[in-house]
Amino acid sequence: MRALAQADSTFGISLEPEQGQPPLAGATHAVRWLELIANGLTYDLEGLTPGVSRSLPPHGYSYGLPAGFPDGPLEAISLRPGPHIAAGGRMLPVVRGTAWLAARLAALPNVRAVAWHPARTWSGPQYFRDSVIRWAEGGAFPGLGLAALAPTPEGGLQSEGLYLFTGQELRLEPRLVADRAVGARLALRLLHWLVEHGKLDTQVRVSGPSGEPLVLGPSANGRFVDAWQA
Repeated sequence: MRALAQADSTFGISLEPEQGQPPLAGATHAVRWLELIANGLTYDLEGLTPGVSRSLPPHGYSYGLPAGFPDGPLEAISLRPGPHIAAGGRMLPVVRGTAWLAARLAALPNVRAVAWHPARTWSGPQYFRDSVIRWAEGGAFPGLGLAALAPTPEGGLQSEGLYLFTGQELRLEPRLVADRAVGARLALRLLHWLVEHGKLDTQVRVSGPSGEPLVLGPSANGRFVDAWQA
């Protein structure tokens, strides 16, 4: 971590507790941690050697990983917003900053995967790094990494993890995703649009990749944004 922080001027180590110093709130004394600073915000990195590693998070979707992964035991370190910004952990600047810093840390030696808990995704380190940094620099939202897409029982598609960015998940009607490849491209385009525009409270009309008219509207309970052809 020291070597990476010295080589990468975009973040630094702001606090390195001495051996025997009080642990983080809620952590055992054996957890080894650092405080990192990036863009004026602080983050806690936990589970470093020689302390006890963190438990592995749920694994629902894989992106940019080889078939059969994992092929051996893994140990986890975790990154989370520091205490003074934890209350705003779901604010887009904080979430974006956490993803961006995780992408920088993906350059650490021996990183096998990056897990994004809200979407239950595990991504290859280079895949995660490239897609998140591209988004941070103005590119498309990493809809397969910071979110995931799964089929619905009715034959549509539904996102997982978008709620962290907008408070809602996206659902596409079966007619829009009859061709799965076309449907996935449309879903990724709509995920990006929703992250850029935020929570949806009323129906809006948007254009699909080929200019086709689409309607987006909140579900009855407000937890989803439904997409259908106009």
